[in-house]
Amino acid sequence: MGDQKLNIPMLIYAAGMGTRMRELTKDQPKPLIKVAGRALIDHAMDAAASEHISKIVVNTQFKASQIHTHPFERPVLFSDETQLLETGGGLKNALPLLDSEVTATLNSDAVWSGSNPTRFALSHWHSSMAALLLVAEKSTVVGHKGSGDFDMTADGRLIRGSRYIFTGLQITQTALYAEMNAKKFSSNVIWDQQILDGTLFGAVYPGHWCDVGYPEAIPLAEDMLNGIIASDE
Repeated sequence: MGDQKLNIPMLIYAAGMGTRMRELTKDQPKPLIKVAGRALIDHAMDAAASEHISKIVVNTQFKASQIHTHPFERPVLFSDETQLLETGGGLKNALPLLDSEVTATLNSDAVWSGSNPTRFALSHWHSSMAALLLVAEKSTVVGHKGSGDFDMTADGRLIRGSRYIFTGLQITQTALYAEMNAKKFSSNVIWDQQILDGTLFGAVYPGHWCDVGYPEAIPLAEDMLNGIIASDE
């Protein structure tokens, strides 16, 4: 189904305080925590790799200077926030830098094992969609606490449910974000509207994904990268 001519920017979320990481974020932002010897933000950059990603914007707020001085392997632009704006507000704030009617967004607190998630999501994107979320079956997820986020209809549309977990990667049209009056808001507000409109779609990631949101998930992520898989079911 994918639109093979698509060429879009990506926003990587790196602004949060990482409170679930407890002492590990006392002196550094969560995206710089290392998993298997590399910072989470570098794992995110690997996940973002695709010939169809035209540029990468990283949003920052908590301990932003450390993100700014991180030795990125590829050029990035920074969307700085004076206050935490949540995912939707962060994307709205970054729109002038992204400068696109369609963009990808990616959380920086996860690692992946399997096919490149950005390429996979792009291969399922179509311009008729308002957004496409990359989701995972619970049996392929490592380190995630909490219930699922979505169910999926036979034609690939997402509805609220518990079968699938959002992996933190989406491709989305940006118009609804630009039109929001609020400065600070969650992308869930946009998704709920898209669900009502029947324009929120999902693609199921075929590999394994680890949510590195708390300290105990770090060794789980490293085991996953080494081929040792333990699901949370």
